[in-house]
Amino acid sequence: MDKPVLVILAAGMGSRYGGLKQIDPVDDKGHKIIDFSMYDAVRAGFQKVVFIIKKENEKDFRECVGDIVSKHIDVEYVFQELDKVPEGFQIPEGRVKPWGTAHAILCCKGVVNGPFAVINADDYYGRSAFQTLYDFLTTHQDDEKFRYAMVGYELGNTLTENGSVARGCCVTDENGFLKTIAERTKIVKTADGAAYTEDDGATYVPLPLDTPVSMNMWGFSASILDELESAVNSFFENEVPKNPLKSECFLPIEVDKLLQQGKATVEVLSSKDKWFGVTYKEDKPFVMESIAKLKAEGVYPDVLW
Repeated sequence: MDKPVLVILAAGMGSRYGGLKQIDPVDDKGHKIIDFSMYDAVRAGFQKVVFIIKKENEKDFRECVGDIVSKHIDVEYVFQELDKVPEGFQIPEGRVKPWGTAHAILCCKGVVNGPFAVINADDYYGRSAFQTLYDFLTTHQDDEKFRYAMVGYELGNTLTENGSVARGCCVTDENGFLKTIAERTKIVKTADGAAYTEDDGATYVPLPLDTPVSMNMWGFSASILDELESAVNSFFENEVPKNPLKSECFLPIEVDKLLQQGKATVEVLSSKDKWFGVTYKEDKPFVMESIAKLKAEGVYPDVLW
């Protein structure tokens, strides 16, 4: 079995944050959240990382992230660009938004050929999450079905006081396998919990705080890449014409389709660690405080690399 590869989604525009948040330091040593993720990944056993970035950010990203960690883990880059569309399709006039997380992962086809983990660049997942996922990827293979995994977190531990968040809301069976996952793109904290809207705030649907959610930390075999290629082709044919400027092909939605078709299973792995991230600039002080506490507890050295 090939050794698992870590794939990091870092091509997002950061529109809500107001900048390239993936390279924004979160401590006085200049570390980014992505540094802590890679440190945990190396400790877990990962030996290669593939960064999905935009070509225009390559120079900054290499200098601030890739060149630093390349002494400790093999580094490769793939580029998610608007012009990476299936043959026969055109970029809609005025489109600037990336095509979504499923399209981003598809950009790894030809570069990733074995089991791999997927994470966001701007989310902190915790040491145990990486170890648990690495252990899964090194002990599971596809058989009559695709055997995938996801690290789940409680919704209440992933909300921010500073605006809405997007989460994949999950329903699991009694054995801890994913039954369904629904991408909710606007979830907010409420006085008595959480709620989501699908009509720009005209109505809200309550969500329990203990709802398991995906934070885009997945474990896949290479089989997902062929499935995403078909999914992206279908997306461009059926969805882009309806909403040419803003439609996105979301990874959780495509995974859910494979579940409903009976082609895959997704084991939901739990992490003992608390998630945190910087969706908005106002989230940063809490993240810095959390990192400082983890260092004080000895989870991380003062200087990672």
